[in-house]
Amino acid sequence: MTDAATPLEATVRQQRADGVEARSQLLMAALRLFSAHGFANTSVRDIAQAAGANVAAIRYYFGDKAGLYRATFFNAMDCGHDDPAAFNDPALPLAEALHGLFSSFLQPLKLGEVFELQLRLQMREMTDPTGLWDEEINNRIRPHHEALVALLRRHLGSQPAPDEDDLHRLAFSIVGLAVHLFVARDVMHALRPGLGETGEAIDIWADRLAVFALGMVTAEAARCTVVLPAPSPANLRF
Repeated sequence: MTDAATPLEATVRQQRADGVEARSQLLMAALRLFSAHGFANTSVRDIAQAAGANVAAIRYYFGDKAGLYRATFFNAMDCGHDDPAAFNDPALPLAEALHGLFSSFLQPLKLGEVFELQLRLQMREMTDPTGLWDEEINNRIRPHHEALVALLRRHLGSQPAPDEDDLHRLAFSIVGLAVHLFVARDVMHALRPGLGETGEAIDIWADRLAVFALGMVTAEAARCTVVLPAPSPANLRF
């Protein structure tokens, strides 16, 4: 049994809870407005009004508009991509590693409206960059890509093995299986509703994509072991 909180402790806890809530409301308002209008066309006054706060709250939590945009963007991107070491563990069988990769990668799809706003903000940053997209590539995307390449190199390392360019091609192709679910979600819904609307459906996608990716790795291994016949003299051109 724990002692009841003192009035001072209760007040501090309430202030902390209120602070977390206020910050979250500002981030959500910023996400909606930045994703709809971009950085340049969104004012801190608009964000504060949408969040039911004042401009001073933005200065308190984020410093300025650029700080709020940065927090919004990286908060938006931090939605399920675990440490790449989790799927690059040498002890994991390839099938299990690939399943871990896709399970983590597809988690944002379960966020509903928040995911849609996050994706829109990411697309805006890609087409109208402020510099944060380069940070995203170098600090988050690159480590995950390199971990996947290392995973593939380890499992395709017996001779003959793919060269480095082909390892990267394979890694990009595997991730592309999942990326398609992000960028073509509306097309998928129009052509086959129900394949990605629930958490259970997304988990099934992770299962299936791991199987498909395993098939791609197997096909690449087979390609590297094929010995092409020597050309006959009749087919040689001089």
